[in-house]
Amino acid sequence: MKKHFLVAPVLLSLFLAAALLPAPASAQPLPYLTQWGARGSGDGQYDTPIGVAVDGVGDVYVADFVNNRIQKFTSSGVYITQWGTYGTGDGQFNGPNGVAVDAAGDVYVADTQNHRIQKFTGNGGYLAQWGTLGSGDGQLSAPRGVVVGASGDVYVVDTGNYRIQTFTSAGVYVAQWGTLGSANGQFRYPAGVAVDASGDVYVTDMNNHRIQKFTGTGTYLTQWGTQGSGNGQFFVPWGVVVDGGGDIYVADRGNNRVQKFTNTGTYVTQWGTRGTGDGQFYYPVAVAVDGGDNLYVADTGNNRIQVFGSAPVSAQSTSWGRIKALYR
Repeated sequence: MKKHFLVAPVLLSLFLAAALLPAPASAQPLPYLTQWGARGSGDGQYDTPIGVAVDGVGDVYVADFVNNRIQKFTSSGVYITQWGTYGTGDGQFNGPNGVAVDAAGDVYVADTQNHRIQKFTGNGGYLAQWGTLGSGDGQLSAPRGVVVGASGDVYVVDTGNYRIQTFTSAGVYVAQWGTLGSANGQFRYPAGVAVDASGDVYVTDMNNHRIQKFTGTGTYLTQWGTQGSGNGQFFVPWGVVVDGGGDIYVADRGNNRVQKFTNTGTYVTQWGTRGTGDGQFYYPVAVAVDGGDNLYVADTGNNRIQVFGSAPVSAQSTSWGRIKALYR
């Protein structure tokens, strides 16, 4: 009899320990935190926000496509400044798209319809530019994505030429890879690009509905994704970013959601449906993370930025209802 009485408390303590553990973080969507923006041309308003980046102090830069400007905000959405007007001059834009920030706080903008990259200080002071329309080394055709690696090299998605080009931070041509097609290492309208801590490069291959992964010099490593709406499938994926833990977030534009993967392409989780509510999307295009791994999403069709926290929704949930039931 004594043995039976001892077993029950032991089992109960084991159950309580398991119940009090956080739910597995990997399988949960990130919690909604805040949003800002509305359609318009005033300070803090947008007309088709299509690029987003976060600097080392947490300030947020948004490529406001139709308004031909870059806007800068605090991490909570307080407007700081802006720069840019329509045109071809230094500091002017014709459809700015991707935006990136380097370790020094300088800002790079893919000036898509001017077929060039422009470089600015963090407050919009013009520094440099490179690129002309063409298919030669260092020339560009409707560049969309841009990112800066840990080494300082700049990776540009040369969308119209179906390739990735790399440059120094001063715009000196380094290398390129990619051609039109659907084989490994080929592209059909690449759009977004991200670089992880080890220097590997991730590219959203929009019309092939997949993510391709390369070394920093363009050697093909792997890919994932097919056209569809299931877990791990895509419909015109656009933006991509790597968080501090090496996981990959993809703006799955046509499916109005964000998907999360490991760096080898294993599906982790997703969130989002079409709509205007908190955590819903209408053609999300770009994604960025800050130093705390909070995720910023350019919710393009809703003309806003949405922010999601680094802790999953159910990361701290416990089974208190089940625990209480043991004592009834």
